[in-house]
Amino acid sequence: MSWAGDNRSSAEIGTHERNYGGMLCQECYADRVTQETGLPACIQTTPLRERMTTLRPPQSLRTRFIGSLVIGMVLGSPGLLPLTFAASWTVKVQPVRLVNGAPVLFQVKAPARLQSLRGTWLGHEISFSLVSASKTWVGVGGVSLETSPGFYPLELSGETPAGKSAARQISFTRRFVIRRENYPKTQITVDRKFTEPSPDQTRQIDEDKKIKQDFLNRVTPEREWAGRFAAPAGAPISDVFGTQRVFNGKTQSSHLGLDFRVPSGTPVAAMNAGTVLLARPFYFEGNCVVLDHGQGLLTIYMHLSEFKVKEGEQVARGQEVGLSGGTGRATGPHLHVAVRWQGTYLDPAVLIKLPLP
Repeated sequence: MSWAGDNRSSAEIGTHERNYGGMLCQECYADRVTQETGLPACIQTTPLRERMTTLRPPQSLRTRFIGSLVIGMVLGSPGLLPLTFAASWTVKVQPVRLVNGAPVLFQVKAPARLQSLRGTWLGHEISFSLVSASKTWVGVGGVSLETSPGFYPLELSGETPAGKSAARQISFTRRFVIRRENYPKTQITVDRKFTEPSPDQTRQIDEDKKIKQDFLNRVTPEREWAGRFAAPAGAPISDVFGTQRVFNGKTQSSHLGLDFRVPSGTPVAAMNAGTVLLARPFYFEGNCVVLDHGQGLLTIYMHLSEFKVKEGEQVARGQEVGLSGGTGRATGPHLHVAVRWQGTYLDPAVLIKLPLP
């Protein structure tokens, strides 16, 4: 049986139903494969042993342990087999559909107890922390706007705790599909000084750029955020992340944040706990507050009319950091919020929806 809206021929549907148990979607994915690997079933490239393990009904831990032990006894290495079987790893992502510009929550269950887990994703290091209640390692990453569609690996490396035997390294790689998002395009008219700055304004822009390059690319190893990220203001969205903007018919750029339609003087709240990295005016951003939430994750609040925090101050989620305004390059009063992860801007609306522990 195919999903609603499938318009392929009966011969095509029959072939896929025989291969994947009749669980189809419009993009020819097997439902179980999509949930567990994120890879299209019709172009599955993982080894046959892993494919068969992914598609079959899940086994109990007791059954898997006994099976591994029996095979290990035959091979003479029962201690190593459970650590190297790919089927023993569970790796999930949220959102399930990964696109350029989106933050990603990685959830990992390892085949053995670990004292640490780290990962590499799109050239960035992922810091994982253990949620003891669910025995799940979680980490936050992202996909840049410039990332092309394709398959990309998450490379995991964990270390088992030292006990009667020495600590050992175990590793695993899972590939995920990244698709291209269709972002909107808009025309905007602003004062000419923002698209054709004077020499003095250009010098200010260059000075601002040096400061931002220094501060915004910093990665502090300690995690300060806890739980879900909250919206900084209870107001309608006036512009979304990723919009292609053409200023005065000339300068084109991508909108790297989320705009809230608020009048000047509206309280702006911290989206999560963190440390104030910057609280100063910039040419384009106006009065700007940057919060460092740890592990390379920053939130940025722009065009403020007033600061309510100072650099170096620790803030809690929901704490007031400033008042909205229209400073910097702005067509009017509003709040622009940006999310930056290890130098990459990500969609704040998606981050707010992620079920972070």
